[in-house]
Amino acid sequence: MAISARNLFKGKVTKIKEGTIHAEIEITTAGGHKIIATLTTTSVKALRLAVGRRAVAVVKAPLVTLLSGAPKYRFSASNQLEGTVKSLVEGEVNSQVDVALIGGPTICAVITTEAARELALKMGTPVVAIFKAGQVLVGVAA
Repeated sequence: MAISARNLFKGKVTKIKEGTIHAEIEITTAGGHKIIATLTTTSVKALRLAVGRRAVAVVKAPLVTLLSGAPKYRFSASNQLEGTVKSLVEGEVNSQVDVALIGGPTICAVITTEAARELALKMGTPVVAIFKAGQVLVGVAA
């Protein structure tokens, strides 16, 4: 599968909470990271999602927000993954930040260069990558 999104989390469905219109899906990676996705119940049926089924969670890099330092607020986003800055490429407008997550994979965030500078990001800076469950796409083998 070729896809333009940089963030792919392969794992297994470990929980499904069904609702009338939407369902909350938990995908757990081999490294133990839990990614939460909100899908329509129609999509859950179409993908034949079930606990134990292999799936991939996809998140586009511009949808990932980064926090650094001591948080002053709590956030409602279901997905909050801790890690450290692995690499930072600054552009004129946006910067690409690769974050090595604790215990495993890397997640990429594209944030404004101004924000990267305000957060004083550099290699090794501890950060939290945040994205909402509604921003996660879920795929299964065809």
